[in-house]
Amino acid sequence: MSSVLIQNGYLLTMNAQDERFFGDVLIQDNRIAQVAPHIDQPAEKVIDASGQLILPGFVQSHIHLCQSLFRSQADDVSLLPWLDTITTWESKYTPEMLYASARLGLAEMIKAGATAVIDMGTLHYQDSVFQAIAESGIRAQAGKAMMDLTENLPPALRETTEQSLSESMDLLQRWHGKANGRIRYGFAPRWQLWNTEALLKEIKQEADCHGAGIHGHAGEAQSEVPLMLTQRGRRNLKYLEHIGVVGPNVQMAHCIWLDDDELAVLEETGTHVLHCPCCNTKLGSGIARIPEMLARGINVALGSDGAPSNNNLDMFIEMRLASLVQSYRLGPGALPAHKIVRMATQGGARALGLGDQLGSLEAGKKADLIILDDGGLYAAPMVDFAQDDPFKRLVSCYQSACVQTSLIDGRIVMENRRLLSMDEEQVLEDARKAWKAILKG
Repeated sequence: MSSVLIQNGYLLTMNAQDERFFGDVLIQDNRIAQVAPHIDQPAEKVIDASGQLILPGFVQSHIHLCQSLFRSQADDVSLLPWLDTITTWESKYTPEMLYASARLGLAEMIKAGATAVIDMGTLHYQDSVFQAIAESGIRAQAGKAMMDLTENLPPALRETTEQSLSESMDLLQRWHGKANGRIRYGFAPRWQLWNTEALLKEIKQEADCHGAGIHGHAGEAQSEVPLMLTQRGRRNLKYLEHIGVVGPNVQMAHCIWLDDDELAVLEETGTHVLHCPCCNTKLGSGIARIPEMLARGINVALGSDGAPSNNNLDMFIEMRLASLVQSYRLGPGALPAHKIVRMATQGGARALGLGDQLGSLEAGKKADLIILDDGGLYAAPMVDFAQDDPFKRLVSCYQSACVQTSLIDGRIVMENRRLLSMDEEQVLEDARKAWKAILKG
């Protein structure tokens, strides 16, 4: 049995009691064995976390690893022109290019404190993404994008209903539960109006049968509302409710332009919201009603969306902007820092369907956690974690460079800012080569 003992850190457990204290964490194999003020037990690896924060890893709850090469390629435009640009780039991919894109995004996210992701791929070559995920050590729900109603997109991004479902089921059989259970399949219907109703209904049946997730978009742009009403007769969430594609295994990104009836659907069905504040402001899409959702008991997780949606995959920036946009909208303190950190950890775990396995530092849970320094110049002056409010510092002051060490499934994947599961220089070199190849056509 492998073991790691992390000593002398300040623990933000994120458990139900929100316990915070100076203490130790003992990890045996891939699970947390003990969390206590002092643990006197030998271990194969001992990490001294004196002067550092220990907390559950972040869950990047809405990502497109297929877009990591497209950073800064669709700036200063709204959603629909943005989609035209990005889908054109996506249509040029080879398996090798997609693998390079996925590895680039994964490396960035691990170094920014993510220990799990919910990813939506592009139409083809999804095995390349799964291979990159498996090698990186990260925990993930992922799946190929499903688009069986896309006559206006490049030919490489079109598929029939039968092709979409068949390829998705083949991927599920190959990857669901692989990598010691780190990988879970998630059906990924890209957008209601790019999918037939028949496919959406079939996806729900298969997801329920196989214990898989469903990861989509809803209410991202105001222009969606009249389109949905014209083409499907209902607003986004009311339509999904009508056809039965809601529930605890359904995760919907953005959810900005929802009315109160749609919020009621989320509340009553346990459907999860994946909040992406940087993307929503960069594209001018709007501000989601997150405090109102939380007040209703709706689970909200945080994500960055694809790299060209905001030009970074940094959860610290997402947390900060999540706070700022609600302060602008409703007044200072509208979304407290501790709620935002909970969205980034426990909220993401619940969206994955793993709330009882991830998202807090508790004995028996999976050993997915991160160790941060004291914030240095970014958070100074901070005399003592216990006397200060570390949640406010995390949201308002900390940056991704503060993440020092990351453990996923009990394995150290980054130590002292050095990636151990990937060669960072090779990742960068491969990404540059792939982008040059795309530009050459």
